[in-house]
Amino acid sequence: MITAPKTEAADLQPLARALISVSDKSGLLPLAKALAARGVELLSTGGTSQMLRDAGLQVRDVADVTGFPEMMDGRVKTLHPAVHGGLLALRDDPAHVKSMADHGIGAIDLLIVNLYPFEETVAKGADYATSVENIDIGGPAMIRAAAKNHGYVTVMVDPADYDALLEELAANGGKTTRAFRRKMAQAAYARTAAYDAAVSTWMATAIGVDTPRHRAFAGVLAQPLRYGENPHQAAAFYTDGTNRCGVATATQHQGKELSYNNINDTDAAFELVAEFDPADGPACAIIKHANPCGVAWGGSLAEAYQRAFDCDRTSAFGGIVALNQTLDAVTAEEIVKIFTEVVIAPDASDEARAVFAAKKNLRLLTTGGLPDPRAKGLTFRQVAGGFLVQGRDAGRIGAGDLRCVTDRTPTETELSDMLFAWRVAKHVKSNAIVYAREGATVGIGAGQMSRVDSTRIAARKAEDMAHALGLHAPLTRGSVVASDAFFPFADGLLTAVEAGATAIIQPGGSMRDDEVIEAANRAGLAMVFTGQRHFRH
Repeated sequence: MITAPKTEAADLQPLARALISVSDKSGLLPLAKALAARGVELLSTGGTSQMLRDAGLQVRDVADVTGFPEMMDGRVKTLHPAVHGGLLALRDDPAHVKSMADHGIGAIDLLIVNLYPFEETVAKGADYATSVENIDIGGPAMIRAAAKNHGYVTVMVDPADYDALLEELAANGGKTTRAFRRKMAQAAYARTAAYDAAVSTWMATAIGVDTPRHRAFAGVLAQPLRYGENPHQAAAFYTDGTNRCGVATATQHQGKELSYNNINDTDAAFELVAEFDPADGPACAIIKHANPCGVAWGGSLAEAYQRAFDCDRTSAFGGIVALNQTLDAVTAEEIVKIFTEVVIAPDASDEARAVFAAKKNLRLLTTGGLPDPRAKGLTFRQVAGGFLVQGRDAGRIGAGDLRCVTDRTPTETELSDMLFAWRVAKHVKSNAIVYAREGATVGIGAGQMSRVDSTRIAARKAEDMAHALGLHAPLTRGSVVASDAFFPFADGLLTAVEAGATAIIQPGGSMRDDEVIEAANRAGLAMVFTGQRHFRH
């Protein structure tokens, strides 16, 4: 049975000996020099040791401490009792002190270690063997040992904490407090947990295990947030290291800090606009509360924005604008005519940035590219007592995947609009209905419990916009309709007919498909089945 130490370590613990072994050497030299100036003995390994010597510091190789050279291409260098005994020994335990004396083990009071860059290696697309070689073994072992013995040992795993260590030593005469050591130990365990999560997740994907028995997710704090969806909810934003183009990797050029809802909505907007290849022309998506209120192609980016805006000008106020091409000044001038929370684009011209500079509350984000809508990945959501994990919805269909089920086949224009509407419907909360015409949404119904209600709401919004724009009829006249899932009854389809739709794209698969097809034929509609559903909850 493992028993607890008889006494708790003293609050203040001195630093007499430090072991330093890092892959990320940023910020290390000033820290090492400050430690040496305080008389701390420095132990180190490999490239870190050489770097410190080149800076004129006295360093003792770990190999001299263990009596064994680094071997097996560096795989074995710190896995030795002389290292782990020095990290794990309870300084106030007579038996531990005797063991240290009997075996010539010196105490190690400070451990500075960061790990092989496994996450970065995988993100660069390294092959299996290279990825495995970048799995650190000795580093996590030492970190866990030092963190466990934080009553006596200070552990540092992140260069971002080096200044805090120097401040701690300056404030306490070269010693660290129990509170500081506990804080660093927690950070250390979080780092090794995140590292192991990255390795296990990568390996599951690499060997084709879709449902591993244990599943872990980890992230790095990008920024604390003022609050979550509501002011009484604490929140923070974490990055996962995948470097997928989007809000997590974007550069913010102006505006106040993004909120929880801003980040969520901006992600939804950019993922949607990425469905439209910039090589095929400019496209714009406007998002409100994670649902699109307008999406459009255009002959120019400004035209794409205007056509998206005209789908639902009321909802667009205070929304998020996502563009698939470099933001230009003409488009920027149009955007600033109403209040917009965030604009995200692959890039922005200097002239466009100058236009936005006068709008201090508008955030401008540039990403350098678009996320790949076909790329595989995982999404997860917490539920009571657990969480759900699924693959990212990377589904994409083309004209060749469609099956016409009605007497009338769609025209080329209808077919183009149906494929456009289908891409948009993938990003609309279920039940989703999207009316589209000439490469632009003209009515969107989202998140209703009844599909027929979504169909009616989308048509009603189109009517409202027709009145606002002074049109003789809503743009749903002559439009096509996309439904993210099958029509369980003909009523939703007939509502779309009343709104003026001429063609419908839907997955099919209902027990009443025959009834729905018969209703479409009676109405003279063209209808195609995709065989693919896009529920989004």
